[in-house]
Amino acid sequence: MKGRLGTLTALYVTQYLGVGFITVGLTAILRDGGTSLDTLALLQIVGLIWPIKFLWAPILDRYGSRHRGHYRSWLIVLQTALVLALLALLPFASPADALGPIIAICAAYVFFSATQDIAVDAVAVRMLADSARGTGNGIQVAASYLGNLLGGGACVLVYDQFGWVPAIGLLAAMTAVGLLVVWRFREPPRTDRVERVGAAYRALLSVFGQPGCRWWTFGVVPLVYVGAGMAYALVTPALVDAGWSLGRIGVVTGVVVSAPAIVAGLVAGLGIGRLGRGGVLVVGGVALTVSTLLLLPLMNGSAPLGGTVAALCCFMVAYTIANVVLYTVNMDYSRPDTGGTDFTVLSSFGLVCSFVAASIGLAAADRVGYPAVAVAAIVLVVAGVALGLSHQRRFPHRPGPAVGPTAEQPTEQPAVDGVKAVA
Repeated sequence: MKGRLGTLTALYVTQYLGVGFITVGLTAILRDGGTSLDTLALLQIVGLIWPIKFLWAPILDRYGSRHRGHYRSWLIVLQTALVLALLALLPFASPADALGPIIAICAAYVFFSATQDIAVDAVAVRMLADSARGTGNGIQVAASYLGNLLGGGACVLVYDQFGWVPAIGLLAAMTAVGLLVVWRFREPPRTDRVERVGAAYRALLSVFGQPGCRWWTFGVVPLVYVGAGMAYALVTPALVDAGWSLGRIGVVTGVVVSAPAIVAGLVAGLGIGRLGRGGVLVVGGVALTVSTLLLLPLMNGSAPLGGTVAALCCFMVAYTIANVVLYTVNMDYSRPDTGGTDFTVLSSFGLVCSFVAASIGLAAADRVGYPAVAVAAIVLVVAGVALGLSHQRRFPHRPGPAVGPTAEQPTEQPAVDGVKAVA
């Protein structure tokens, strides 16, 4: 099991390296070179590829090599594509002077990264025993912060000291580690391949036919994500209004708060094994409520360095804990034969909620002020946690048997719409 978790860790971290560089590091480099905010906003749009990746997830569930491993065959191609996309950036030593090619390459990278995520999630669904799902999803969330920290932080420092080529070279080298891991990975034989691509696409809807899935996806997830997302969307503009420099904001929100968030992801994953999904959800909800209250001085214009950093760290820890629980229950609802599709469509809905939350939060703050939106965010999170706890009591997760060297199937329930369901 340790080997499987190590494989997933390497793949999740390398997946986020380039994403962190594009969204944080490259944005800072371009801005320093005089690129306008409007142009930088265009660069951020490439991130919208992630929420729509469910559109091609069924293709990965249907097609794959029997000889090289169904999802491993995809991962070999995609991990290679990630490295090549980064190497394609090497000739553009002055990125501000080549925005067209830069944005095109970044869009390609994000597409490869999003597709690689589908394959890795499918492998996790199939290979993780029930007792390891919390840990696996804790690793996934923590890996996103670590990848962003390395890609958006370390590579920028290398750029500042040594220039563009060493920074991109380091990014590509770290991503290539994932390719080595994939070559050594031996995926268990797949015996439940989806027979037709149409059946794989029907899984996009049939996943919601499982007991309690609609309750969870369209009730709990929106309340928690919109509440937490609204509060988080207020942080950067509130810091600007409080007089913080862009440099300080970037270091604190992009680097400093990542370390406790990484630890929180791993601890939350382990906690699910001890407290259960509902227990850790309550912990995350309470932590989100308290940490949002701690942000109220910032929302009122007071932002002393020490207190504000502490409050932001607490908030990101709480947000991470909630994320781990939401991802774990999404994995519970992901069926082994359509794991890539199921987990992707459930998680994508959460991403859409986060995007919507940011818009709602900022628009509302413009009318009623930051503190009122923060209080509304708390109400939504509390409602989401209460609904989630009720869901877990009504539809308790039934643990499947431990996964052995070749076993990979979680406990099954009766078929739903012709596709197997997992507890």
